[in-house]
Amino acid sequence: MTTRILIVEDEPAIALALQDDLELEGYAVHHEENGQSAIKAALEVSFDLVILDVMLPGKSGYDVCRELRSKQPRLPILMLTARAGEAEKVLGLEMGADDYVTKPFSPMELRARIKALLRRASPVQATRITLGPVSLDLERLGVRVADNPIDLTNLEFRILAALMQNEGRVLSRSELMDMAWGSDVVVSDRAIDTHIANIRKKLDCDVIESVRGMGYRFLV
Repeated sequence: MTTRILIVEDEPAIALALQDDLELEGYAVHHEENGQSAIKAALEVSFDLVILDVMLPGKSGYDVCRELRSKQPRLPILMLTARAGEAEKVLGLEMGADDYVTKPFSPMELRARIKALLRRASPVQATRITLGPVSLDLERLGVRVADNPIDLTNLEFRILAALMQNEGRVLSRSELMDMAWGSDVVVSDRAIDTHIANIRKKLDCDVIESVRGMGYRFLV
């Protein structure tokens, strides 16, 4: 599954260089130029990491960091600044940043910092997932809703597992295809929509949300 990175940077040349470099590394990159639009984007789409400039028009990077951290406590945030002073770095860390890089920076160093943050943020694989009323047993391939067993097909189970393992994150239909069927199998969007409808009917609870034009997410 492609890792999604949000770049919040108002200097076009820096933003473009960052985006080009990270896309070459295989990341899916989204760019915002100001703090307010960045917060909106981060709340609409689940990103795996945010690269956040301190000096932004309107809301400062510190303000954005504090607001994002209050709403998404596990989201890795790497701050960029032209100021090398210790006080600025301490303030950024106090606002909730996970790491701090001073401009100008080496692309190689930045990539290493990003990989380290993503590694630390990776969840430990569990054999059982319980979210709201739904409990998923990955070893026995069992599903329960409010402690009542639910009969899903193997394919429906894999789709539900993908959604629950990425709780809150919007998964596109192509991502669900890769996770449930495998990357070498091509199925239609309609087939995915049909399976989602069947899962919803069997679960009989409102936990799978459609995000128009983007895909689906598990939300409790």
